[in-house]
Amino acid sequence: MIVDCAVYRHGHRSEEGPSDLSDALAGARAAGGFVWIGLHEPSEQEFDLVTQEFGLHPLAVEDALKAHQRPKLEVYDDSLFMVLKPVVYEPESDAVSAGEVMVFVGESFVVTVRHGEGSPLAAVRQRLEREPEMLDKGPTSVLYAIADATVDHYLEVATELQNDLDELETEVFRPDTGGSRNTASRIYTFKRQILEFRRATGPLALPLARLAGSGPLGASVPFVHDKSRPFFRDVGDHLTRVNESVEALDRLVSDILSAHLAQMSVRQNDDMRKISAWAAMAAVPTMIAGIYGMNFDHMPELHWLWSYPAVIVLMAVLEVLLYRLFKRRGWL
Repeated sequence: MIVDCAVYRHGHRSEEGPSDLSDALAGARAAGGFVWIGLHEPSEQEFDLVTQEFGLHPLAVEDALKAHQRPKLEVYDDSLFMVLKPVVYEPESDAVSAGEVMVFVGESFVVTVRHGEGSPLAAVRQRLEREPEMLDKGPTSVLYAIADATVDHYLEVATELQNDLDELETEVFRPDTGGSRNTASRIYTFKRQILEFRRATGPLALPLARLAGSGPLGASVPFVHDKSRPFFRDVGDHLTRVNESVEALDRLVSDILSAHLAQMSVRQNDDMRKISAWAAMAAVPTMIAGIYGMNFDHMPELHWLWSYPAVIVLMAVLEVLLYRLFKRRGWL
């Protein structure tokens, strides 16, 4: 459905909403302004009118309707098509979820399509309307503001994930809970959250580099003024910080998982040594009792009056010696 539709002239929103998209687009072009239409999970029928009026490319329209796209930038004859994936951090479940924002940018129009939750579009529109000097720079300013808000929120999510990782690291190296099965499950779940985060941030680097004019294809991006390229370069710098944080988080959680598995292995070895030590202590009296339990007439000291107490004392002495030996070596 259409969430908002407005015409902007000289950085200010027109008081009257557009009744017809064709007239609004023609009026915006004549006045040097642009039309900004925001949609939320539109159906094919709802999007047909926008497609016809603004001449959007059918491949980009298909991507915008089906969603589930990677962050990317496509250049068509009459428009740019950019996909961003805003990320939401849910503190109750310590989970990361990603939505999608598709942005069509033309000479005198901006069309934004939102899928999922956590989109910064409403806040971006309100902020831009309070900054008419930025909005007066045309549709490019909208694309920059959306990318900037999305990447800035990435930084906040990266900070939250770092806090969660610190808590997880403390739990792993805590003596009483470091070897629990629940800890291993939390580590694996956290690694999946980082993977979801990386899918949103990693592929966005190339589109921002192109918008900033970097690389062999940067100079060929239309509808982006040269004066706006430094702004996209600044967003790209912020994204680089985010990607570095994501890489550091991924490496650290892998190290924590390795440390946890090593702890589990060490504890299993300790358990096996203790079991082996107790088994060795139990084997001594079993061996002696087994020997004297054999049915032979001629055995050493078999008819001696003190044979039974002597054997009991011998077993007790051997058990004490084995216990002290294993205790000294740390096996018990």
